[in-house]
Amino acid sequence: MKPVDLDVSFPELEEQTLSYWREQEVFQRSIDPRLPAKVGAPQNEPRPSYVFYDGPPFATGLPHYGHLLAGTIKDVIGRFFTMKGYHVDRRFGWDCHGVPVEFEIQKTLGLHGAKAIREYGVGRFNEECRKIVLRYTKEWEKFVERSGRWVDFDRQYRTMDLNYMESIWWVVKQLWDKGLIFEGLKSVPYSWAINTPLSNFEANLNYKTVQDPAVTVRAKLLGKPQQKLALSGYDDYAVNAYVWTTTPWTLPSNMAIAVGADIDYVLVANEADHEIAVLAEDLAEQLFPVLGEEKVDDAEGVADVRIVGTCKGSKLVGLEYEPFFSYFENQRDNNAFRIYGGSFVTAVEGTGLVHCASFGEEDVALFQEVGIPVIDPVDEDGNFTEMVPDFAGQNIKAADPNIIQHLKDNGKLVSHKTIEHSYPFCWRTDTPLMYKPVSSWFVKVESMRDELLHINSIINWVPGHIKDGRFGKWLEGARDWAISRNRFWGTPLPIWRCDETGEIRCIGSVTELEELTGEKVEDLHSHFIDNLTFPTADGKGVMKRVPEVLDCWFESGAMPYAQAHYPFENKHQFEQDFPADFIAEGLDQTRGWFYTLLVLSTALFGRPAFKNVIVNGIVLAEDGKKMSKSLKNYPPPDEVMNEFGADAMRLYLLASAATRGEDLRFSKAGVKNVVRQTILPLWNAYNFFVTYALVDGWTPSDVPQEKSDNLLDRWILSKTASLIEGVDTALSSYRLYAAIQPVLDFVDQLTNWYIRLNRRRFWSGDTELERADKLHAYATLHRVLRTFVRVLAPLAPFVTEEIFRNLKDGADELKSVASVHHMPFPSIDELGGAKVDQNLEKAMELFEEVIVLGRSLRNEHNIRVRQPLAKLTVVYADDEMLEGLKLLDEYIKEELNVKHVEYTSREENFVTLKAQLNTKRLGKVLGPKLGSDGMKALRSKVESFSTREIREIESGEPFKFQNVTLSGDDILIMRNADPAFKAAGSSGRVTIVLDTGITRELRLEGLAREFVNRVQKLRKDSGLEVQDRIILSYMTACPQLTLALEEHRDYISRETLAVELTEVRSGEVMAPEGSSTMLPSAQEIGDKTIIISISRLQS
Repeated sequence: MKPVDLDVSFPELEEQTLSYWREQEVFQRSIDPRLPAKVGAPQNEPRPSYVFYDGPPFATGLPHYGHLLAGTIKDVIGRFFTMKGYHVDRRFGWDCHGVPVEFEIQKTLGLHGAKAIREYGVGRFNEECRKIVLRYTKEWEKFVERSGRWVDFDRQYRTMDLNYMESIWWVVKQLWDKGLIFEGLKSVPYSWAINTPLSNFEANLNYKTVQDPAVTVRAKLLGKPQQKLALSGYDDYAVNAYVWTTTPWTLPSNMAIAVGADIDYVLVANEADHEIAVLAEDLAEQLFPVLGEEKVDDAEGVADVRIVGTCKGSKLVGLEYEPFFSYFENQRDNNAFRIYGGSFVTAVEGTGLVHCASFGEEDVALFQEVGIPVIDPVDEDGNFTEMVPDFAGQNIKAADPNIIQHLKDNGKLVSHKTIEHSYPFCWRTDTPLMYKPVSSWFVKVESMRDELLHINSIINWVPGHIKDGRFGKWLEGARDWAISRNRFWGTPLPIWRCDETGEIRCIGSVTELEELTGEKVEDLHSHFIDNLTFPTADGKGVMKRVPEVLDCWFESGAMPYAQAHYPFENKHQFEQDFPADFIAEGLDQTRGWFYTLLVLSTALFGRPAFKNVIVNGIVLAEDGKKMSKSLKNYPPPDEVMNEFGADAMRLYLLASAATRGEDLRFSKAGVKNVVRQTILPLWNAYNFFVTYALVDGWTPSDVPQEKSDNLLDRWILSKTASLIEGVDTALSSYRLYAAIQPVLDFVDQLTNWYIRLNRRRFWSGDTELERADKLHAYATLHRVLRTFVRVLAPLAPFVTEEIFRNLKDGADELKSVASVHHMPFPSIDELGGAKVDQNLEKAMELFEEVIVLGRSLRNEHNIRVRQPLAKLTVVYADDEMLEGLKLLDEYIKEELNVKHVEYTSREENFVTLKAQLNTKRLGKVLGPKLGSDGMKALRSKVESFSTREIREIESGEPFKFQNVTLSGDDILIMRNADPAFKAAGSSGRVTIVLDTGITRELRLEGLAREFVNRVQKLRKDSGLEVQDRIILSYMTACPQLTLALEEHRDYISRETLAVELTEVRSGEVMAPEGSSTMLPSAQEIGDKTIIISISRLQS
């Protein structure tokens, strides 16, 4: 073993480890299927496959914290299952097509809109896209490597490659043959910034809270509506349907009004306007707040307003009305400008009458049902066309004020307000979306809903609530998927059609296209194949490809098949490995990649694409806002890793709420704390072991044959066994959040308890018994450290690699093992016969509580730990646990520096009991049963329990209240120390009482201990080695201090390794001539001064 660098820079250490991994090809060897599953096993038996799918990112942008978090999760699982004996293929891939790439080129070339791209040349444009697709791959590779993540870049797949695209065509053909693809005119989310429709799940990726106009407008009913609505005495009143909308720009295209057939509507007479307003009864007072009042105050500017009639929505159906604008009045003969019944109408907001234009999904469906033409006066750039001459050339959102003014000028505007609501924006350009009628190609997802829900039910989601919650709810409302895009750089939709004969054909392979066209096909992008035609089946027409390309989400959803070039290659291997064992991405992918994977695998095979999925939360800036490059509200991830190390970053992310699917407010200070609280303490524990092992010349061959009977050895080995079991179970079930905290807690147990309580064993050794005990201490700590770094290795791969490589020196069986990541995950069998000892672990938990309480009491009463006290009383109700605690009696005395410990289970002499309802556990269960008053009464009753009643609850007696029965964990029992004691405290479980009286003897011993403390600090400051013996001299004018040092001379010599302890009188020389002496140092012990000199004994 080599000495440990205490001034270690963890980022520098990680860079050295990366160099070692590269030089030794450590990762490449880890993905060799013949890597031995056990140390010393032969290499000829291949490992079983563990299949992992990695969702492809775009390489047109740099990686961010979202990539880092998901990548860390993926890496942990990959490393863990490799250590469990599996071959884990970790192939990386790139998303190469679609809007993100096109948008970059459009900005570079200054091309605005699809028309400009066509004029520039689709072929030239696509080739420019191809050039930048992999712009940042080197930065990505460097970032991924620096984060400690292992992926296979050598076999990376790219969605723009011929083989990948051919498999995409095969997928489309399979869906086509199953009747799952159709062409239809639907109103779909549309981005005018990129001139293409989007899918419903893409529209859900970027909702923003915005302010928009909300207008109520009047549509005059034509004919004699008074007769149909049974209104008498109002023949000279205009009867107006009141319509509400938050998209005024759609009103020029209005073609119909929809009502709810079973909704109750009121007819409101307004004498001032001489009109009858028709609107939903439940919403009427929002527009007419005076309704229901006996008298209206004319001074308020409101004339006599009252309800003069009611009717069901069905009564309004069939009425015609005057359009808001006259542009399409000629469509009245085509059933336009009538009131229709619509199941989508509610009376929750607005007026209960819905204006219908060609820009709503339900609207277009209604038009198609009743024969109203779908007319769209908005061009592909989101501007009005000449069909709406008053607003031609204006962007639809920019035209809102002009449209509202036009309505006002023509007496059609009733009210105009500004509301705040959630609105979808383009996920790539951050511009508002619109719904636009577009002829698109769709996958029939709606017909698959039941099957999707069933297949989803057999997937293991972590966290579990995502399955039936966010993802399940999305599946319940899944719409047909618009898979075509009116773009250029993407996989062309493989559909050829003859406009003359209507014949249509879907092509599923390169070979099929070559056979049909007689041309060699070497690239499937549109500018290579759009000129390829072939005759119709009857030879009377020409088949040409439709112009659309596929949604890039379709390409990523097909990656299980396309990365393997299935079914054209690797057919047997793919079918053997499908579905994947594991995938992971962020919460946003529940409506992205997770969804498309499931839709396609269900449609193709009736199976899930993955068995297990971890969904992480979103990483936000520290202020809770979205991370923004322009706002610079977060530190770049590479800078944080270079400052604190990737291990610290990984552990910080893994320990956060993000692994539970919740949002994380990123804190740089949090990463720093991981170094301080976990990595550095582990490093110090490693240094402690190596330092003393080198001093004593200890090697792994010195391990005693017999098991240690030391209680703390048995305890830390039991904790190690428990840790192995717990982390193995948690990672095997993909619950990273359940694995990380036990690991962090173990570092505390190892460093702050085991090593601190055992320090003396490593520097003792004067007797045969002590030397034998020291060997057990070395063997135990070495075994624990070497085992622990294997448990920690998937989570923190760098520091564990360094520690393992050093600790394996001298272990013959590990000579050929290049890395901790080539080791199997540890098993309890490797702990030298140690097993989980729950009783011992519980006793140590109780011990730790006692120590923490004792320290707190000393601090509260200003008594330093180095001052001995006479007695400690430990009060605990369980006699059996007290017996276990008594085994640790010597440690309690030493830690709390007391001479005697008394143990008792007679709580009545020391403790007061208090009961409290466990509302966290019972609130949701009992609240609905008892109501708020009942819960209040129950809480009051529990809190008034007597000691006898509390004892009965603790003994298992049930407690009945009204119609509920409580027991066990339903009621929390709190213990408090009796205030009659001067120095007493309770943790809620255990209570202690400290005797704070200090005798003369205790005072002198305390001074001696303070002296030892000062000497130890001087030893450290002087650079002495731990084994160096010293000559110690002192000078003081305090007789009490001199007396203390003389009475405790043996103790001081033993603790400080002093061979001489000499008092020097004033004027005498403090160090022997020729010795290596540290300059005398004045030290304060309480209010007393002492000058101390130490000299290293010359050997």
